[in-house]
Amino acid sequence: MAGGVADAVKTDDSLYDELYDVKTEALETGNYIEVDPYPLMKAAQERGAVQKGFLREVLGLPFWHRHRAVVEGGGERLQGYCVLTFAKAEEAFRDNARLSNKIYKMTPGDEKFLGILEMDNPEHFAHRKAAQSLFIKPRAVGLWRDRWINGIVEAIVEKLKSQDRAELNMDLCARVPVHTISVAVGLRGEEALIFRKALISTLSSRGGPESQMAAAATVARMVTEQIELRRKSPGEDIISWLLAAEVDIPGEGSRHLTDGEIITFCRLLLLAGGGTTWRQMGILLFALLDQRDRWEAVRADRKLLEPAIQESMRWNPNNPMFSRLAVEDTEIGGVAIPKGSVVDICLASANRDPSRWDNPDEFDLFRKMQPHIGFGMGAHMCMGRNVAESEMFVALDALMNEFPNMRIDPDQPAPFLTGGLEQRGISSMHVLLK
Repeated sequence: MAGGVADAVKTDDSLYDELYDVKTEALETGNYIEVDPYPLMKAAQERGAVQKGFLREVLGLPFWHRHRAVVEGGGERLQGYCVLTFAKAEEAFRDNARLSNKIYKMTPGDEKFLGILEMDNPEHFAHRKAAQSLFIKPRAVGLWRDRWINGIVEAIVEKLKSQDRAELNMDLCARVPVHTISVAVGLRGEEALIFRKALISTLSSRGGPESQMAAAATVARMVTEQIELRRKSPGEDIISWLLAAEVDIPGEGSRHLTDGEIITFCRLLLLAGGGTTWRQMGILLFALLDQRDRWEAVRADRKLLEPAIQESMRWNPNNPMFSRLAVEDTEIGGVAIPKGSVVDICLASANRDPSRWDNPDEFDLFRKMQPHIGFGMGAHMCMGRNVAESEMFVALDALMNEFPNMRIDPDQPAPFLTGGLEQRGISSMHVLLK
């Protein structure tokens, strides 16, 4: 790994505090909740697998929706429904013909701000195929670890070795994913946080339209610079791969991606790759350290690390819900869903379905492994899940090797889960390292 990236990973920067505080993120977004949502989900699930009403309405929480531009964009709120059990969530995720991802549409006209996240098949399949092979498990375990993840984690651990204490939400969880995806795209180490701040600002209305436009211009300029560099000198990185890739949409023929499409791809990869894994890594650390016997069990038998990662995704997925837009009349679990309705699919509730898992509220390292939907399911299942799992595996493995006695710092505020209903993470993770 280049020295610039290693130095950037170890450098303290106030932008970490600004960009990687779960509660602050939710407060500024406007979707913060003060209650533990899981008892509410459990009670709602017992009332029915599929119910009329947006998820927040069914749970009795103040109304807020990630896709409010669609939900309330016509001047009158659309009708909402929510899905709460595993079987019906799986059914909803797999019904791509009638339940559309066009609810993610953020801009007028044909422009797509979030790329494949806004697409339905066959357009979605064609564009996803152009990048999918970069994220398959052999590459996530091989190329991604060897070229980027291992070196980033080693640099962070090297810095931690000089300390007695750490706050791992900022010192580890925030750093590994954002620097991994940034360097994989081609950004230099010091550019990672600058880019993420601009990227987040494009989604925030706090500074007004002019601020959003300026941030969007910064994002486009930084990616365009990388496209021009990689066009002249290709390498082993995401942009070089996308420049060489082709999309083949039925009826349109095969062609290369446009620069605009590459910018959109990178925007989505950097937004998701620098965000969701940060929260999930913190949740995993919390689960293992909150009951120390779990940490000791995994440290003693590293074959348990992969199950621990999967169990964290089942037990507390950092994205507890996704939504779809009904583009045709349909039905889920005997409940009619009219065309034009919004369906909130609650991953968090589905992942604690007692008909599928015994004692579903418990984090259990030794439970029988079976698929969960912490990464979604179906055509839009998280493309970067193998990379996210590799980041968590390498980071936790390194901590256990270097700091076997690591434990929650009793002199600091105890960690807890927080955030909005739509994104969850830990408050902080203060630990004693030695």
